[in-house]
Amino acid sequence: MTDKYTQFVSRGLGKDIARKLGLPQPVVLRRHKAGQPLIEGPVLVQGTGSGADELASALLSWKLDVRRHAVPREKLGAIILVLDELARPGDLEQPVLTAASSLRDLAPNARVITVSRAASDSADPAVAAARQGVDGLLRSLAKELRAGATGNGILLANGAGTTSPSTLGALRFFLSGRSAFVDGQFLTVTSAAGHLPADADKPLAGRVAVVTGAARGIGAAIARTLHRDGATLIVVDIPAAGDRLAAVANEVRGTALQLDISRDDAGQRIIDHAVARHGRLDIVIHNAGITRDKLLANMDAGRWNSVIAVNIAAQLSINEALLASEHFRNSPRIVSVASTSGIAGNRGQTNYAASKGGVTGMVRATAPLLAAHGGSINAVAPGFIETEMTARIPFATRELARRLNSLQQGGRPDDVAEAIAFLASDAAGGISGEVLRVCGQNLVGA
Repeated sequence: MTDKYTQFVSRGLGKDIARKLGLPQPVVLRRHKAGQPLIEGPVLVQGTGSGADELASALLSWKLDVRRHAVPREKLGAIILVLDELARPGDLEQPVLTAASSLRDLAPNARVITVSRAASDSADPAVAAARQGVDGLLRSLAKELRAGATGNGILLANGAGTTSPSTLGALRFFLSGRSAFVDGQFLTVTSAAGHLPADADKPLAGRVAVVTGAARGIGAAIARTLHRDGATLIVVDIPAAGDRLAAVANEVRGTALQLDISRDDAGQRIIDHAVARHGRLDIVIHNAGITRDKLLANMDAGRWNSVIAVNIAAQLSINEALLASEHFRNSPRIVSVASTSGIAGNRGQTNYAASKGGVTGMVRATAPLLAAHGGSINAVAPGFIETEMTARIPFATRELARRLNSLQQGGRPDDVAEAIAFLASDAAGGISGEVLRVCGQNLVGA
């Protein structure tokens, strides 16, 4: 659904009116397009340690215009603040305030990215305080940025470095238009696993992927994005959606599997279908989900149980079959669709929020089980996304929901799909057990 307000206030008369009246001024976001540069404008890398030097060298190898010192009034495409050597809170002053002097030089749709170490990796109170301080700093700064600029962070854990494969993979994702609706979020690199693909335009080439709930909306967008990135697709949905599922399968040159994922044998049927056609399965995207909203005081067993069955119990059952299968062993990737409702809660959605909170718990507990096979599992938690469902929300409620994030607009199904495609790639092989919110930095609960 088109956000006509954003289109109107992004330019000319509409922009002037919004500014004079103090109305929200969202801008059209720079989203990924084939052949576009990774980032437009110079990239300022700030930091004095060896990690900053190594990261700057890596970015130069990507043929980016890298700066180590700011040039006054030069428009910047990105600022990368490397804070990997913090030892006490006072260490934040010099690099942070130096970066602050360049914030007014950020171009529209620019990026600010912090690279720091996880507070949980240190038992020293001062070190942990300094590292955790980056969390509050980055999330607050993201709410100050304007004109489509975003702020996100990369946390290094378990000895991961500034040039570990998934550090660079996360950096590439955050710099690019693929992360247009990701704002105020952190990704933790937990190992040196993974690698950057030789072909950045086809990072999933040669991989076999399953997407559930693929007949429409976000699921169909995920299938299209994985296909664009080179994956071979198996799209899954309920028999009642057969015609639409077949259309998506034809579009992505994949195969369709009509299946109720809440069946006890759903996991084995998915595996059997993949093996019969491709000999293996590499990627599973748990997108299928339902809502049966009701205030808890009015909730009945049917509404509660159906949401739990589809949104979390089915994923657990399918994952159990995947973990037991010899055909899901080649650096396997699982990505689940969670929700900001499962993080911050939402009125009338106790059943849905419980199921999506369950997804978060499942992802964290399953990560070590996949590590033995070089695999990973993560989740993406969408906020307000422009879909057929949100288009049916009453006008005033819909407009309010659109503006309640730092980017002051709703996301698109493609925004969710881009985040999932990244987490399904080998560039994210060292990232596991994470929940990445695609919400434009919701102002409540995120």
